Amino acid sequence: MKLFRMTARLRPRSVRAKIVALLMLPIVSLMALWSFAAVTTVAAIGDTERAKDVNSELLAPVAEFVTALQAERTAAMRYAARRSETGLDELRADQQSTDDAVKALREGLNSSSSDAALIDTGLPDRLDTLEADFSGLATLRAETTGSGAKDAVTTGYTKYSTVIDHAFAVTGALTSEQGTDATSEARVVLELSRVRDAVAREQALLAAATASGTLGKEQYARFVGAVATQRELLKPAVADLKDEHRPAYEVLLKSDSYTTLAEVEDRVTDAGPGPVSAAVIQGWGSSSEAVLKGLREAETDAGTGAAAKADAFGWDTLGASGVAVVLGLVGVLLSLLVSVGVGRGLIVELLDLRNSALEVAGRRLPQAMRRLHAGQGVDIDAEAPMRRLAGDELAQVGTALTAVQRAALKAASERAELLSGISGVYVSLARRSQVLLHRQLDLLSVMERRQQEQQNHAELYDLYRVDYLATRMRRHSESLLILSGIAPGRGWRDPIALSDILRAAVAEIEDATRVQIWAAPRVSLTGGSVADVIHLLAELVENAAAFSPPSTKVELRAARLRDGILVEVEDSGFGMNEEAMADANRKIQSEKVDLLDAKQIGLIVVNRLAGRQGLRVELRQSTNGGVAAAVFIPENLIRDDMPAHHEASSDGLTPATASALIQQRRQ
Repeated sequence: MKLFRMTARLRPRSVRAKIVALLMLPIVSLMALWSFAAVTTVAAIGDTERAKDVNSELLAPVAEFVTALQAERTAAMRYAARRSETGLDELRADQQSTDDAVKALREGLNSSSSDAALIDTGLPDRLDTLEADFSGLATLRAETTGSGAKDAVTTGYTKYSTVIDHAFAVTGALTSEQGTDATSEARVVLELSRVRDAVAREQALLAAATASGTLGKEQYARFVGAVATQRELLKPAVADLKDEHRPAYEVLLKSDSYTTLAEVEDRVTDAGPGPVSAAVIQGWGSSSEAVLKGLREAETDAGTGAAAKADAFGWDTLGASGVAVVLGLVGVLLSLLVSVGVGRGLIVELLDLRNSALEVAGRRLPQAMRRLHAGQGVDIDAEAPMRRLAGDELAQVGTALTAVQRAALKAASERAELLSGISGVYVSLARRSQVLLHRQLDLLSVMERRQQEQQNHAELYDLYRVDYLATRMRRHSESLLILSGIAPGRGWRDPIALSDILRAAVAEIEDATRVQIWAAPRVSLTGGSVADVIHLLAELVENAAAFSPPSTKVELRAARLRDGILVEVEDSGFGMNEEAMADANRKIQSEKVDLLDAKQIGLIVVNRLAGRQGLRVELRQSTNGGVAAAVFIPENLIRDDMPAHHEASSDGLTPATASALIQQRRQ
């Protein structure tokens, strides 16, 4: 439930937001894919740059150190087997080369920007071991070439080879960062490095044997092992190289130097341990140097040299990912432009459609309705010209709205014509009824005067009752005129006292004796408002009497306020629920009334009268359980001067008083 509510809150509210979300979803997805390709490409560029840095700062110096140390090992073995000035000079020259390589490697380690632990978790320990080997070179040299050293050849060979193995361990850890597309696989290059070291070991062992004239059993075993390692690794490793790096090795394998090298290896192997004759090792020196040089050059081209030449922004690095990044960026931009264009056009069309609908609903249609209610004609074709059903769905929606507007105008026009006809019927019936009622009232007046002269009180009372009924009938006919929007013919020119107005209103209902009129303020109302106020109060008093028990009283009282007079009609009936009360007040206070509503026509009459005189009428719950109707008469209808003929107010309403009021209203 919480997830549903959160989703509902995040859901776009406006059409603009929904369209933007709908159009942005594929763009965001495309941008995510493009970002992934871009990040991958940038990572490849970074890997290439980092590999180049590792190659230049660490791998290349390590390879140079291994090459120098291999040469020093050969010279040290030769000098340890037979000491001579020439051998010592060669050894010192190789030692200087090794020292230079150590210095370059240390500078690379110090200037390297790569974290050794991030390259390989075991690399820091391997570098520490190699650093310890650097510090122990002096001791190693002393043990190998010192005048008192015993078994110098075996000891030197073992320790030099151990240092070289430590260097290869560092190389193996570093090759995890050497994986650029420009180089061959790091494993293959490392195997070829070990092939070159195997040849260098053969060279060192035979150099010692040549110098001493004898190849010992241990030296022979190591020589045979080096040969086996070299031959086992070389050809399979060459086959695994990239195509552009393989030719250099293939040329070397087919060269005379390598052929001679293999022949010497075979002769030494076949001869076994013991004295070394010149015939057995004939051609070894030049062939071994040439093979070592060729292996070194080919290894450099396939590994460190290729890495140094790698272009971080070249095709080998970027390749398809670079093309994907460029095409993806173009696709994102095109999608963004198309989406913005389509979305903006769609939003503009929707806004125009919304504005048009709001204009029709808020201005044009209400104005046309007001003209129709006022009895003016409306040209439907001019107000809502019909459009052809063409274009896209939005245009069709606009056409549908126009059709709805035309239907509403047509219905309102027909309703206005119907109301106009009904109003005409109301007026015709009311006029005819008024003529007959005036004649009836005149006849009743003659009969009342005759009975007064004869002092026949019983007959006179019955005539008064008939007079009440005729007066009510006349009020109902006047209601028809009021509903039709026509003012009744009756009226006063002079101000009338408020108390007389209250009595006159009570005199127009059947149960006038049930109404208790409380003392009214000594003020009068302007003559132009008297008829409407009497009629309005009569409707409210009659309604109160009709919807309350016959045994109860209806109270009519008035009070002077600062800005007008408040008249209240209160009954002790059964009351109204809140919904019925709100509906009645809406009918009384609404600016628009429905003449076709046959229910509570009296409230519609009250609405028309209150609107014409500027009165405010409201129904509310009474404190005794019934309904109280409050009528506020504004100050502009009130006069504080009392008419000279005004009689004293009373709480009751006698037949004589009622007759006097009726006679007064007939004037």
